[in-house]
Amino acid sequence: MVFRDIPYKRYTIEEGRSAFEKAEKTMKEATSVHSVLAAKKIFDDAAIEYATAVSLANCRFTLDTRNEFYTKEVEYYDQVSPLFEELSVKFNDLLLTTPFRKELELHINKRILQKAELSKKSFSPAVIEDCQKENALVTEYSKLMAGMTFLWQGKEIPLSALRGELENGDRDVRRECAIAIGKGLKKHEKELDDLYDRLVKIRTIIAHKLGYKSFTELGYYRMGRLDYDATMVKAFRDNVQKDLVPVVKELKERIARELDIDRITFYDDAIYSGGPVPKPLLDAKGIFQAAEEMYDDMNPEIGAFMHRMLEAEAFDVEAREGKWGGGYCTTFPKYKQPFILANFNGSCGDVDVITHEFGHALAANFVFYGGDMDLDVGGMETAECHSMSMELLSWKYTEKFFGESANAYRKKHLLSSLSFIPYGVIVDEFQHEIYDHPGYTPEERKAVYRRLEEKYRPYMEFKDIPYIEEGTRWQYQMHIYETPFYYIDYCLAQTVALWFLVKSRENYQKALDDYLTFLKTGISVCIFPEGTRNKSNDRLLPFKEGSLKELSQKVLEIAEEL
Repeated sequence: MVFRDIPYKRYTIEEGRSAFEKAEKTMKEATSVHSVLAAKKIFDDAAIEYATAVSLANCRFTLDTRNEFYTKEVEYYDQVSPLFEELSVKFNDLLLTTPFRKELELHINKRILQKAELSKKSFSPAVIEDCQKENALVTEYSKLMAGMTFLWQGKEIPLSALRGELENGDRDVRRECAIAIGKGLKKHEKELDDLYDRLVKIRTIIAHKLGYKSFTELGYYRMGRLDYDATMVKAFRDNVQKDLVPVVKELKERIARELDIDRITFYDDAIYSGGPVPKPLLDAKGIFQAAEEMYDDMNPEIGAFMHRMLEAEAFDVEAREGKWGGGYCTTFPKYKQPFILANFNGSCGDVDVITHEFGHALAANFVFYGGDMDLDVGGMETAECHSMSMELLSWKYTEKFFGESANAYRKKHLLSSLSFIPYGVIVDEFQHEIYDHPGYTPEERKAVYRRLEEKYRPYMEFKDIPYIEEGTRWQYQMHIYETPFYYIDYCLAQTVALWFLVKSRENYQKALDDYLTFLKTGISVCIFPEGTRNKSNDRLLPFKEGSLKELSQKVLEIAEEL
């Protein structure tokens, strides 16, 4: 079905309660495990209807945050979502306590029940009103960022369009871009500080009501993490500081010498050589045509899915005022349809989107057609493995997009993938410290961020960039406001994606086959089983000391080949 033709109908909480009552009655009258499964289907069908309505409303809101109808719909679900979560937790409790529990475990994946246990840890009716307030604040932040414009060359443009200039080959242009970003954010300093302060405080209140010392533990439960915790993530951050930061520092210092400058500055971070910055040779239409050819050649199954996405007009990539400024892949489960939003700006990131978000969409497609919708695509760390690995498996076809600059793009992409990880752990550690100290003032939060930049990116200078130099880069990292503790999943997934790249350089077809197997079966497992508790020496376990040494060496070897 074409995206614009997908019908939207508000899913009311009354409909949800009615479905729950039917499922509850069936469950209580159950005489066998088959009755339990029938009850589960009743509630699952309702959950699919609800998830589809929410996803459609949010998607159409992000396409134009000024749309009054979908703004009101999002505001409605901000209020209703905790009420539906209450129903979900109640039903999960019925599943967990059924007399037919042992038989049930023979019919459904054990991780479904583990997720059900986890849901009970992250919710109580006592926090419904607080969750509603939190949702409203997140929506307010989304609207604020989408509505921001930045003065550039005499015109007001959205941040998503402006950021492409940070890859301009002219250093003076990059500097002016950074200044424009800083000045634009400065105008909204009070709003950004106030919104985050209110979010931290309301999340802390929710955590305390649920019996947690801080929001951090609750945040991990909300993310659905079954196999690793904050202690293990700290071990990963320590590995990054010890084994990756020195490597990235050396690379950045090498680039500084190529640029004939003393030190890399914020606006040099996207530059990976002293030569021209690689840019796609194609406009949006050309990028999609090249992507079709790429996926057709890569694998018939992947190619067929790309054709279906294009026929469904399941992409919106134009950067425009009022549109949400990031990129994402969402799904409409009732219609078995993924959808991708992006903001093309003429940079090489335009190509990254077509591979990254498409990886998410492909995984969702396998769930819809043969996977387990209860499990979706797994945890977010697993989902990001799907997307980031597709980025790197697409290297074989880089010439289609960049022509003679293909190797320059590969080098940039490789080194940015490696240097991204230290940035990602800054975002993660920042959130840990902030939620451990919810009473911090805006100035204290910014000081924390500056300190973490020095810890993980000691090569970078922020001096003389308005506002950004104060330690505010995090304010347009939307995950910090909208989905706390999500960002570390990108970092963990990046390590897996880089190993897929290493494998693809040895045997491309085998690496691709392994990737497809992972997409089809990885929904039921965690990519990092039991974290540091795992006794194997599997090099895909980045929590273990020294685990990143071999990876960084392999990446440097590939970089030398390019």
